[in-house]
Amino acid sequence: MKPEDLKLIVQEKYGEIALQRKSDNKNSCCGGTSCCDEVNYTVFSDDYTPLEGYNAEADLGLGCGLPTQHAGIKKNDHVLDLGSGAGNDCFVARKWVGEEGKITGVDFTMAMVEKARKNLEKTDFKNIEFIQGDIEDMPFSDNTYDVVISNCVLNLVPDKIKAFREISRVLKPGGHFCISDVVLAGILPAKLQEAAEMYAGCVSGALHKNEYLDIIRSQGFQHIEIKEEKKIEIPDNILLQYISNDELRKFKVSEVAIYSITVNASKVFTG
Repeated sequence: MKPEDLKLIVQEKYGEIALQRKSDNKNSCCGGTSCCDEVNYTVFSDDYTPLEGYNAEADLGLGCGLPTQHAGIKKNDHVLDLGSGAGNDCFVARKWVGEEGKITGVDFTMAMVEKARKNLEKTDFKNIEFIQGDIEDMPFSDNTYDVVISNCVLNLVPDKIKAFREISRVLKPGGHFCISDVVLAGILPAKLQEAAEMYAGCVSGALHKNEYLDIIRSQGFQHIEIKEEKKIEIPDNILLQYISNDELRKFKVSEVAIYSITVNASKVFTG
């Protein structure tokens, strides 16, 4: 598929998800009774409920880690959340930056931006904003943010080199990012790679772990550190929508594996 086609898939599917509750996302990408498939979008998600600042209405269960917890966010920081969804990580991050800091959430899907803004309206916070934008070409000035966070979103970006180049551009010198994402060991079966729904569910767009880290290095980031790593088990009933029983058996005994990683890296000072 062409990059623009993949982006349309992401916008369409996450536009539907924006209208759902977390409980719907555990059952289907469509919700309701007319189910189009069984992609469980919460299969990767971690539990945010113990974190201060947690807003249940902003939690759609779409993450694959807890990047905000590992981001080292400080009081007065200016934080950018890539793929901010309904605002989950932004509300948690706000607890750390306090009233003098600032949180900006950017999402490719306007329905998600609107949902996040509605959640924000229910608070008295004046230092959070939600903007529609493309991570490959962000509508922000150079050297603006102290910290960039993102939770299970870079997989949905066709050109990850562009995405990390943009992250470097908008970070202040000495700033850093903390990103949770899905990576692979080995090569996914071709049918899974080609499945549009699995792409929108963060699997088919995953890169090999070493390739992912190499892209980060190629954009000049330093002090790369994996804060957390866990193996993800995709339920058989989901995989069987794309591969046969025989292919599933081979997949399970292969060295192919899907992992969630949370990685930190810093933009170096220049000049």
